Amino acid sequence: MGTNDSSGHPASSRQRSSVQSLRKRPRAQVLIIGGGINGVGTFRDLALQGVDVALVERGDYCQGASGASSHMIHGGIRYLENGEFRLVQESVVERNRLLRIAPHYVKPLQTTIPIFSTFSGVLSAPLRFLTHKQQGRPKERGAFLIKLGLSMYDFFSRDGGTVPRHQFRGRKRALAELPRLHPGIKYAATYFDASVHNPERLTLDVLQDGEKAGVSGQSDARASNYLSLVAMGGAAGTSDGPTGGSTVQLRDELTGEVFDFTADVIVNTTGAWVDLTNEAMGAASSFMGGTKGSHIVLDHPELLEACNGREIFFEHTDGRIVLIYPMGDRVLVGTTDVDADMAEDAVCTDAEIDYFFDLIGHVFPDVAVHRDQIVYTFAGVRPLPKHDATQPGFVSRDYRIERRAGGQEAAAGGSGAVVLSLVGGKWTTFRALAEHLTNDVLKELGLDRKVSTAKLAIGGGAGFPDSEAGVQQWIKAHMSAGRDADRISGLLTRYGTRAEEVLRYLDGGPDRLLHSTRELSVRELEFMARNEQVGHLADVLIRRTSLAFRGLVTGELLNEVADVLAAPLGWDAAARTAEIHQAQEVLERFHGVQVHSLVA
Repeated sequence: MGTNDSSGHPASSRQRSSVQSLRKRPRAQVLIIGGGINGVGTFRDLALQGVDVALVERGDYCQGASGASSHMIHGGIRYLENGEFRLVQESVVERNRLLRIAPHYVKPLQTTIPIFSTFSGVLSAPLRFLTHKQQGRPKERGAFLIKLGLSMYDFFSRDGGTVPRHQFRGRKRALAELPRLHPGIKYAATYFDASVHNPERLTLDVLQDGEKAGVSGQSDARASNYLSLVAMGGAAGTSDGPTGGSTVQLRDELTGEVFDFTADVIVNTTGAWVDLTNEAMGAASSFMGGTKGSHIVLDHPELLEACNGREIFFEHTDGRIVLIYPMGDRVLVGTTDVDADMAEDAVCTDAEIDYFFDLIGHVFPDVAVHRDQIVYTFAGVRPLPKHDATQPGFVSRDYRIERRAGGQEAAAGGSGAVVLSLVGGKWTTFRALAEHLTNDVLKELGLDRKVSTAKLAIGGGAGFPDSEAGVQQWIKAHMSAGRDADRISGLLTRYGTRAEEVLRYLDGGPDRLLHSTRELSVRELEFMARNEQVGHLADVLIRRTSLAFRGLVTGELLNEVADVLAAPLGWDAAARTAEIHQAQEVLERFHGVQVHSLVA
């Protein structure tokens, strides 16, 4: 369901409305466990079909692997070598679709591959394709293989897309476009994929689409974060619900309160934790074998300029695929791909940082990088299937759905809930995956699909300007005496066209920008607290805004944001202080960021 960075002192004893909606009516047709993008996407799709659906997440939404991704929406060119042609086709179609239905967060990304040889890897590639194992010492793919792969990629991308075809450049022209590249390159190949700069907010948009389907009467859709499944069976020890299905125990992670909830179908979308969740439900499984991916974020103007607005995507000397690309005024570097130990926190290690510095030097040899230029690190565990001896880079990124009918309850003569466990899945294909999972749930319930999500705009992507001129016009139209273009631009970037709802809230009372940042105001923080299920101070810094990601969290900011959130979230002085200390711990332990607060 996520990393363990949600632990800490209870935020308050305040009864959250999201939890109360589940406690008041402790039953649904479907209970989804896990609030990453795949669980949230399935929640939205089921809600739109009129299904009575509930979702619980033990931490914050998009806190686990969904929030620790490489921020890419891509077709997966390297999956071609694994022979995963279905996945590549689905991925490029979904990439093109997300550019249309979520244009506020998903943007085209020009990508360049530096190439150091012509025919390297030609002999070993067929064996890798057949065995999914590295044959001998890793070799970088040469121009011939990359050209072949990109030509196939263009073929898959042609369905419904406006993404340009790839281009090949010789050394001279490549260095003219990217002069800081390694002078030993022979070619550079350039193609387009896409990126998502705000995966956490896109997840929240998808969730709110599902909640609004419930509010509008299309379904009874309810969701809550910081609510975990702790056991199968109710407090009285019974597993069957009063009218069939299964009863589970849910615990509010902010107050410690436990209550029963019953559902006819349970959907396990807890990612790398799928097996542990199934074990908690009394039916241990061994589906998962996740790998850890780590990243660093650099405040490095020289490296930013060297990228020239492009992602640099390449194969390092050890055969791993890695990337360097600009995100605003920062540079994201990743990713590693090593087997994960689920007993340990997923964090970026010193060895991985050394690895990143080495790979930057491999591509930009005259660009020096130092540790004090790192403003943020993050890591997550990919929800990959168990892969035994298969090397991490060759493990399938495709997904499958495992069905368990009735479980222990059926064996005991009861009806029991059907449990569907999602194994695998990736950001790019979340909408298609959710559609597949929803169809399976509808089949279990004997219902038909009412609405397709294929062309349905997501959240603030509805009516989003389709050009830079349109963006500037939108900003100008929403400026006022107290809000300049930068403030409106920031709101549009953060919320898409849902910024209009935020602006209406801001206009509902006196407001002011924070002293510690011009990117937030008092009433905007209140809006988040009242409308976006904020449970902890860290939620705002890491997932409701990009302040932590960009290295902009200060002690003054911690204190000021905590002061504003205290009233709407019911924090007394002790809880406020605990929240500041917990935010400091989370930032240091999981993200390598030390922030000195102003509280004792």
